[in-house]
Amino acid sequence: MSVVSYPRRLPIYHFGQEGLHNILVIDLLGPSLEDLFDMCGRKFSIKTVCMAARQMITRVQTIHEKNLIYRDIKPDNFLIGRPGTKGANVIHVVDFGMAKQYRDPKTKQHIPYRERKSLSGTARYMSINTHLGREQSRRDDLESLGHVFMYFLRGSLPWQGLKAATNKQKYEKIGEKKQMTPIKELCEGFPEEFGIYLNYVRKLGFEETPDYDFLRELFAKVMKNNGDMDDGVFDWNLLNDGRGWEATPGQQGQNPILSQMQSGVDRKRDTREDRRRSQGPVVPPSPALVRHGSKSRKIPPALVPGAAGSQTPQSGAAQVNVPVGQPARGPHPYANAANGGYEGYDVANASFNAQQYPRASPMLTNVGAVPPAVSQVRAQAGQTGVAHGGDYHGQDLDEPPRKNTLLRILTCRC
Repeated sequence: MSVVSYPRRLPIYHFGQEGLHNILVIDLLGPSLEDLFDMCGRKFSIKTVCMAARQMITRVQTIHEKNLIYRDIKPDNFLIGRPGTKGANVIHVVDFGMAKQYRDPKTKQHIPYRERKSLSGTARYMSINTHLGREQSRRDDLESLGHVFMYFLRGSLPWQGLKAATNKQKYEKIGEKKQMTPIKELCEGFPEEFGIYLNYVRKLGFEETPDYDFLRELFAKVMKNNGDMDDGVFDWNLLNDGRGWEATPGQQGQNPILSQMQSGVDRKRDTREDRRRSQGPVVPPSPALVRHGSKSRKIPPALVPGAAGSQTPQSGAAQVNVPVGQPARGPHPYANAANGGYEGYDVANASFNAQQYPRASPMLTNVGAVPPAVSQVRAQAGQTGVAHGGDYHGQDLDEPPRKNTLLRILTCRC
């Protein structure tokens, strides 16, 4: 099923079932961000990434407010509007085939934290916690967005092109490379706000409500510092001497969706391969500690990549209880994920108005340190563990049947 997340109302012309297929008729859209990325020489300017980032964060926020997590963030699933319309540069989201409810729509009760979950999503962009088999929540969608932003700026990500004999080994290599690539290194040469974004989302608590306004304003600040304005003029509008992407040979007169489908055959094949379920764990990262969700728009020094005096936080492992939920408000006490730790903030004495949640996963206490053998780890939630030999057992047995529930949620007029 494919659905589009609009900034306002979602115009739906028809929905129903035809045999085994769900049918949804929506507006015709333009090319995906991946297609536009190709047209622009596989590099986007900082301005274009910032303008796109602000829209993409808003779309994901809308999905989260509908009690869903998306779980398959990638450039192919973000499409701009149809050329020649007022919404030609409005970014939309399609393909909700991997989406899942993360909380009850009525009670707002969050799903429980679990481990040894099978992989879902696209390996290139998925969060570190997803590689580790941890239950996904809102933080994972936002981390995947951060990986997409750096992909647009850099042209590629450090964990692309890794070779392995099996998919399991490939996923492990990708996960290990993500964990061992410091954020400072990943974002080197680009405004510090991109590192701040990744630091923030990687340290969100499992149930914590992200500060979407804070994240959007990071990219507004980048544009202001660079003397740019969010004027809706993207790199693809400047192609062909200002005539835009529509004037690109092979694009004019073509149905943009058919063109996208034709050019995306190889990417779809890669996606199917990426979606195959991995059967083994990878090296655990530093713990995703919980912090305050501040509404103050000031960026603390400890959140800036490469801040002096930052240290890797001590493991939450089996020795401590990590609080989750929405803690008391205060300044953002987030540390540098590249070097770890908090600066100028006493975690041990912090007052959290949150429920304690036990977690018994191994964590890296220092960057590059060797973790305990993964085969010896047992999760407290249900005492489900990872068997010796590294194979995961259980395949998302708790996931509810899809039916038409997802469609009703997305199209409700609440």
